[in-house]
Amino acid sequence: MGILDGKALVITGAGRGLGEAYAKHAAAHGAAVVVNDIDETTAEKVAIGIVEAGGQAVAGPGSVTSPEVADGLVELCLSRFGSLDGLVNNAAIGYHEPVWRDDAARARELIETNVLGAMYCAIAAAKIMRRQRAGSIVNASSGSMLGHGGAAAYAASKGALASLTYSWALDLAGHGVRVNGISPVAWTPLLAADPNSRNEFTPENSPDRIAPLVTYLLSDLAEGVTGQLVRFTGEKLHVVAKARIADPVLRRESWQVTDVADAFAGALAPVLTPLSARRWQE
Repeated sequence: MGILDGKALVITGAGRGLGEAYAKHAAAHGAAVVVNDIDETTAEKVAIGIVEAGGQAVAGPGSVTSPEVADGLVELCLSRFGSLDGLVNNAAIGYHEPVWRDDAARARELIETNVLGAMYCAIAAAKIMRRQRAGSIVNASSGSMLGHGGAAAYAASKGALASLTYSWALDLAGHGVRVNGISPVAWTPLLAADPNSRNEFTPENSPDRIAPLVTYLLSDLAEGVTGQLVRFTGEKLHVVAKARIADPVLRRESWQVTDVADAFAGALAPVLTPLSARRWQE
């Protein structure tokens, strides 16, 4: 028996890269999968490959930037497989420009895909999962959420996915639905397009190595695990701590500009967060 036997999933952005790996791994462990991708050809190819390998899958092409597409993916899963037990919000786009060369239209497209697309799919899925009092949502965040020079829009979108994970987990905690985020490290087309990346595809950074984490989070083995952001490289596995207030907390009845300056030069200086080493290179 597979650990996902009897479960039906929607996985977005599953036509290649990490999403494809998640879909194939979940199907190999018993899940029926709706394979979503904006590219109909790649979605069909992955779905056909799963079926030929003995699994269950159907292609659900379309852009998750459309609420109608998001609703349709959930409806397709229900009509084809009889249930909706998991959603993986993996669909994402990215690009690299410093802020002074960024483009408003391009930034909007990214946010609509990476953030609103995930929201539309989760809104559609949560209605079903809450009613059935069971289900698992997995959001694809990234270490870029901590700041990524030359990719601010992408970093912001992944920070949003982390925040949505925490918020949705709170919303759904009393309804039997788990929500977790992942921060994977693997070779993907997005990574290959990063001008600062020195990575090339190797077996050690294959997306296939990340898939077991997603299958686990979708399975009943992860019962009780919710509201977590998990960093995984295929070798190293750890939980990412939530942002929190750093000590010391300074108190005064009133603050003047010079008081604030003294605080930053004195007691707060040791806890100031240094800039990331990742910088945009001209």
